[in-house]
Amino acid sequence: MTTFKDRRPAGGKANTTGADTTGLKGADTKPAKSGPSRRGVLAGLGAAGALTAMPGFVRYSQAQSAEPIKIGFQVHRTGIGAAYGRWYDRTTMAATKLINDAGGINGRPVEIIAEDDGTDPKRGAEVVEKFATQHGCDIAFGTLFSHVVIGSAPRAGELKIPYFVVSEGHHVASGMLNRYTLQPGITDVKSQVIAMAPWVSDNLGKKVTMIFPDFAFGHNHRDFFTEAMAAQGGEVIEQIAIPPTESSFFKYFPKIPSETEVLYHVMVGPGVLTFVKEMGEFYGSNRPEIFGFIDSLEAVDITSPGLEFLDGTYLWEGNPRQAQADQSEHDKFYREAVGVDARGASVDDPKDVSTYAHMFGCWETLNIVKVGMEACGYSGTKDRGALIEAVEAMKDMPESRAHPQGAKVFNGKTHQVFGHQFISQVQGADLVKVHTTPIEAGYYEDEVDYTTQPL
Repeated sequence: MTTFKDRRPAGGKANTTGADTTGLKGADTKPAKSGPSRRGVLAGLGAAGALTAMPGFVRYSQAQSAEPIKIGFQVHRTGIGAAYGRWYDRTTMAATKLINDAGGINGRPVEIIAEDDGTDPKRGAEVVEKFATQHGCDIAFGTLFSHVVIGSAPRAGELKIPYFVVSEGHHVASGMLNRYTLQPGITDVKSQVIAMAPWVSDNLGKKVTMIFPDFAFGHNHRDFFTEAMAAQGGEVIEQIAIPPTESSFFKYFPKIPSETEVLYHVMVGPGVLTFVKEMGEFYGSNRPEIFGFIDSLEAVDITSPGLEFLDGTYLWEGNPRQAQADQSEHDKFYREAVGVDARGASVDDPKDVSTYAHMFGCWETLNIVKVGMEACGYSGTKDRGALIEAVEAMKDMPESRAHPQGAKVFNGKTHQVFGHQFISQVQGADLVKVHTTPIEAGYYEDEVDYTTQPL
């Protein structure tokens, strides 16, 4: 198993069935070198990598069962996460179609069963229960907002249903959840800010004011970026927490100290466009350096009237929204499959801007589930434990069509993946990547070993 120490490794219902998904294969995700576990999981991982590389591997008619693999998709169709939910849905359906077109998982089609959680923790737990007790789902998948994950994960653990989240919060790797909750397709906030703080400190300034949403995700930013800047000889001089349902922000900006050198912002929800517009009206051309998380502009066109002041500012992107000069063939394939143009909007409507920095996590997580199920010979809910062990055994995830955002390293003990981070600059109407962090820049010490917990 992999451990991460001293920043370096030391140890509604929707159905999709359906050309070639080259790249969505077991060979894209390599297991860690370890002894065999239950049901020969590690040996199965190697076999899965070889067998699924063959075109037409195990069509439905060859499978022991033609019953579908049911994946319960916990989606934010309503509430403050609705914009993300719509694009998580679109990405999930595209990935599922590709998997099904290639023969599904273990020769069985994948069926997506979607339930709206309203971006609400209580409803989230109820949705997870429905997946397990009413729909007969094999796994639950897809949750983004951290407070919903925290509210839902305990029920998943009680019901012993694997819960694959696409959230970014540090709650998984911190150990506050359980062995049935995994985050293998997207990096967490702690890793993101540790990796980027040196660049912010060296290039933008040492005195930082932070503006963040007042719930778990925002608190992760507050705590971990404050620590990361202190490690660089910098200082967070003010922390401004804003309710995630706030609709006007002018009253918060006077709290920003005049000596602020860098304004760090990360906002979410339906008020993000208002937030950045009002920030521009408050500062005009006389502003500090601004470093934001693209969350404040997800699903927002940066050429919208009122956002001109963002020119020259910097943004973290989990995956660059615009196709860059060095765009990989894997990103091109992924964009085309999901229906996103070179600027990050829907090919059907240039005004419909994607949540590109996050939604890749759904694509990559579904591929990981496929690899894990094929490795352990998953045949039904009795094999849920074997699936978890198979994913825990994974380590290196090379950049590929299955992992278009870039290469990653999975830590089976903490159930958290580590990857590259991107810093882009707003240059007129464009988002131009200016810095990519190495994967190891985001490593931190393990805080839990989920593999020691019973299944």
